Amino acid sequence: MKTLRHTLLIAGLSAGLPAIAAALPAPIVAQLNADYPKLESFYQDLHAHPELGFNEHETADKLAGRARGLGFEVTTGVGGTGVVALLRNGPGPTVMLRTEMDALPVLEKTGLSFASQVTTKNAAGDTVPVAHACGHDLHMSAWYETAKLLAENRKAWSGTLMLVGQPSEEPLTGAAAMIKDGLFTRFPKPDYALSMHDDATMPSGTIMWHAGPFRASADTVTITMYGQGGHGAVPHETRDPVVMSARLVMALQTLVSRENNPLDPVVITVGSIQGGTQANIVPDQVKLALTVRTFRPEVRQRVLASIAREAQGEAIAAGAPKQPLVEIKPGPDSVYNDPQLMARAVKAVEQAVGADFVKEMPAKMTSEDFAVYGQQPGVKALLIHVGAVDAGRLEAAKKAGQPLPGTHSPQWAPDLKPTLTNTVKAETAILLDLMPARH
Repeated sequence: MKTLRHTLLIAGLSAGLPAIAAALPAPIVAQLNADYPKLESFYQDLHAHPELGFNEHETADKLAGRARGLGFEVTTGVGGTGVVALLRNGPGPTVMLRTEMDALPVLEKTGLSFASQVTTKNAAGDTVPVAHACGHDLHMSAWYETAKLLAENRKAWSGTLMLVGQPSEEPLTGAAAMIKDGLFTRFPKPDYALSMHDDATMPSGTIMWHAGPFRASADTVTITMYGQGGHGAVPHETRDPVVMSARLVMALQTLVSRENNPLDPVVITVGSIQGGTQANIVPDQVKLALTVRTFRPEVRQRVLASIAREAQGEAIAAGAPKQPLVEIKPGPDSVYNDPQLMARAVKAVEQAVGADFVKEMPAKMTSEDFAVYGQQPGVKALLIHVGAVDAGRLEAAKKAGQPLPGTHSPQWAPDLKPTLTNTVKAETAILLDLMPARH
């Protein structure tokens, strides 16, 4: 890690980036401390009133109203329920700070006094519980406070601050919807884009970074294997798609273990197999649903093609009446953290929260549609994590070998104050470093 950090810092210097980032001004830190009680109340309100993706109407209104109150030019309804707020503060770069707004269809079991009691109808018309089980309430709270600190300290920076409240991150569809609706054509295209996410694997307030490919691309593959149905007592008179599917599941594992370079991470998970109605009937089809995670585009294309090849091969080997139907639903590309920009951000954050609270982390196979913004030409992007678990609790759990609730769990609740305040400090420090005052 020390070697990579040294390399990043040298890269930053060679790119002409500042050698020393300034610590957060004392008045800004004092202002954050004074604001905290009201900020915590805002967090609790967001937590208690979650909304699912593309239905974040009240949430968007809250963010838009607060941004207007700070003097931002606010546009709502971007990409569905998205919010865009601009604060133009003289010449300089445009820097985008993005937060997600949506919650999850999860029944909260945290026991918090402000726990969500919300239920709603999902897209299928079913009544489901809703909870902020992934920390988007924390992200929104930090987004607002960071905006407040910059708006009330405009003499400390120059440029354009672009706030984005994004809908529907959990289904990985909101970023693309905002881009399609003109996020970077109706509004200034940012030079830099920043987002932060809470993390259940590190002590609260620890800022965690990774340069280069960070979060994996995500594709959904649905495969329908066709057979010839019949009575379960005479399987020789059928072409059994259940057996074909079972062989296919095992064959797919060799795409990772035998066809892929171990240095290029790949995940193929068969998350659903559906077929048949009862024990003594061989069905005429079985449907499999897969998630496929990769980092590099060429690996992604090869793996998807190989999945189709394996499905077709199993059908031929079984004498299936027709070839399988392979449907690919592309998801976002992998998140790429610009290394030179990361070098700059790490130094700024170390000055703001202390080097002991800044740690390098490994890449993750989970996905994030924040990747969509960094794919746009001319936009350098950073996604940074922040630890959200009390250090003592985390250490005790490790010693006991007992897992703690993570994000997407009904019990997920971040260790709020250190996590939220260091998120604000990190965001503020990075923005001030990217938009320094003009003299």
